[in-house]
Amino acid sequence: MQLRPRFRSLSFLFPCLFLIARCGPAGDVPCVWTDVERVVAIGDIHGDYHQLVRALQLGQVIDAQNQWIGGRTHLVHTGDVLDRGPDSRKAMDLLISLEEQALKAGGRVHALIGNHEAMILQKDYRYVHPGEVQSHGGQEEFERALSPGGAYGRWICGHNAVIRLNDVLFVHGGLPLDAPPLPLETINAAIRAELAGRASPAMSVNREGALWTRSLARCDPDDLEEKLESALRFHGARAVVAGHTVFKDGIQVRCGGRVILIDVGMSSCYGGPVACLVIEKDRFFARYPGSTKALSVPAHTATP
Repeated sequence: MQLRPRFRSLSFLFPCLFLIARCGPAGDVPCVWTDVERVVAIGDIHGDYHQLVRALQLGQVIDAQNQWIGGRTHLVHTGDVLDRGPDSRKAMDLLISLEEQALKAGGRVHALIGNHEAMILQKDYRYVHPGEVQSHGGQEEFERALSPGGAYGRWICGHNAVIRLNDVLFVHGGLPLDAPPLPLETINAAIRAELAGRASPAMSVNREGALWTRSLARCDPDDLEEKLESALRFHGARAVVAGHTVFKDGIQVRCGGRVILIDVGMSSCYGGPVACLVIEKDRFFARYPGSTKALSVPAHTATP
C-alpha cells in the first residue's frame, strides 16, 4: 500500500466530519474518564511479549502469573503492539485478557491504536515479522485475523486513538497542531471507521495526524508552545503523553512538562530499557527496573 503524502490542506477533514454527522458520535466507546486514581502508561512494544510483561510487572498491574493486580488502575498502552517482533499475537491476547480482568476490579485497560495497527488493517505488511505470520498459521490466516472482520482486527477497531484520563491526554503519535482541533470523539470515530473500511483513509494516514505526527518529539519547544497550549486548552488537559518516537535513554519530558514521551524502544528490535509512566496522587514518575524518577509536570490551568 502506498501511503498518502503529507496533507497540505484541511480538505481531508471534510469526509471525516460528514461521517460523524451521518453516524453520530461513537458513544459506545468512551474516551474521557475522570476521577482516575492511578494510571500506568507503556509505550510501543512491537511484538515483544516478554518486554510487555516486564513493563506490566514494573507498573505493578500484573503478578508473576500475568494476572491483574492493579485494582482501579487505568493501564494505557499507547499503540504499536504489532510489527517488527514475533509475539504480537501473544501480546494482544494478554491485553485482551487484562481488559476483562481490570474491568471486573474497577480498573481499565486502554489499548490505543498506533500507526502500525492502522498499517496492518490497511494491508501494509512491510514491517511484519515472520514470527507474527507463523503465530497465526500462515499468511492467509494472518491477514484474515488482522482484517477489519477478523478477531484481532475487530478488537483493534473497537479502541480509541486518543483518550483523556483526568486532565492528561494519551495518544500514539501526537496532537495534530497545524489543523483546527477536533473533539476526541470525532477523531476516534473517524479513525475507527477508516480502519473498519467504512470510510476512505484520511486521518489514519495523515502524516501530521494523531497516529503519525512526530511534532511533539522533534519540533523546537518554542515553536510548539502556542499551538500546544491552544490544543491542550481545547481538550481541557494540562499535558499529553505520546509514544511513536524512540528515545532509548528513557522517558522524555518536553515543553515545560506539557509533553511526556514514553516510547523508550523497549522491544528487542530497538534494545531500549523497560520503562513505564506512573501517575499517582497527581504526581508523575518514570519507572525503570531498580529506579523511579519524579517528573515535573505543571498544575492544571487549561479549561475546556
